[in-house]
Amino acid sequence: MANPWFETVGEAQRRAKRRLPRSVYSALIAGTQAGVTVNDNEKAFAELGFAPHVIGVQAQRDLTTTVLDQHLSMPVLISPTGVQAVDPDGEVAVARAAAARGIAMGLSSFASKPIEEVVAANDKTLFQLYWVGSRDEILARAVRAKQAGATGLIVTTDWVFNVGRDWGSPEIPERVNLRALMKLAPEIAVRPPYALRWVRGGKVTIPDLTVPNINGKNAPAPTFFEAYGQWMNTPPPTWDDLRWLREQWDGPFMVKGITRIDDARRAVDIGASAISVSNHGGNNLDGTPATIRALGPVADAVGHEVEVLLDGGVRRGSDVVKALALGARAVMIGRAYLWGLAANGQAGVENVLDLLRMGIDSTLMGLSCSRVQEVNREHIIVPAGFESALGVSA
Repeated sequence: MANPWFETVGEAQRRAKRRLPRSVYSALIAGTQAGVTVNDNEKAFAELGFAPHVIGVQAQRDLTTTVLDQHLSMPVLISPTGVQAVDPDGEVAVARAAAARGIAMGLSSFASKPIEEVVAANDKTLFQLYWVGSRDEILARAVRAKQAGATGLIVTTDWVFNVGRDWGSPEIPERVNLRALMKLAPEIAVRPPYALRWVRGGKVTIPDLTVPNINGKNAPAPTFFEAYGQWMNTPPPTWDDLRWLREQWDGPFMVKGITRIDDARRAVDIGASAISVSNHGGNNLDGTPATIRALGPVADAVGHEVEVLLDGGVRRGSDVVKALALGARAVMIGRAYLWGLAANGQAGVENVLDLLRMGIDSTLMGLSCSRVQEVNREHIIVPAGFESALGVSA
């Protein structure tokens, strides 16, 4: 039997590719158009170097931090992602893994598990909202999240509706019924480990493509595509809309999808507690710079007024430290934990988090830092022209 432990996030991705049906795996690596941004998100980290001290290495390193009023064991959070059909336990498995490793869970409003179940698994759950439907409907979701015990709200603004990719987009069924199963059967048949995960106690569980957090707690859950259609037909929010929502929510409030300095300042103006420098993992407008390129200028502009996080391309603990050096308080991870979930369920997510923790710790050791808060620009090498300062006032 193969060792379930994997040594790198890259190996988690390889195992996910081997285990998952082609369509499911393709959805995990999705990016818009030519994939310029999704590739740059990851590759840009390699352009940054380190300037280590070799004397004064600290015997112990403190990785703990506080983000959105939550004490975290390390500067990493789970980024909210939609329906997680890579594992039967989906978001609940991820929440348990995050809780076991002392970090916060971001839950998508398009998730496959109810927020009540996820909060029960991790009491550091942040609920993510898309701007879907009327103000009353949006507020009802936020109220439900608050009543369930969500500790903060994330409003995602960084996704356009263009899902076409030059290398092809997977066909995802609206419902997993007999017809859909027959069509997907050839893909599933050559991935027996994936199929066996859905058999428990002699019973077959059908992947659930509904989104139970869009409607009320006891209301029927729409399918992902029904909710997606409602989203596409809802006018995008204005800054006044976000200000209104901020006024309704009396806890930590994050605006996710910022890459420009002027937008970051508007988020501060409406009272956001945090912003995430994010391009939706390359699923927004292709050609947007990698988030690590936009991070420094945004953090320099507003980091003294609001918590700044980075989302996009993080694969190693050293990537986390590079983000901290450019002004991030923490990072959010998406594909990395989904690959871990696909590779080995909850244990696979814990594996990914352990790898990031070890990578952060060893990088701090190499930089002779005793705390993550000590990391700054003096510890990295930023090539000329690396950073993208967007939305700078003339």
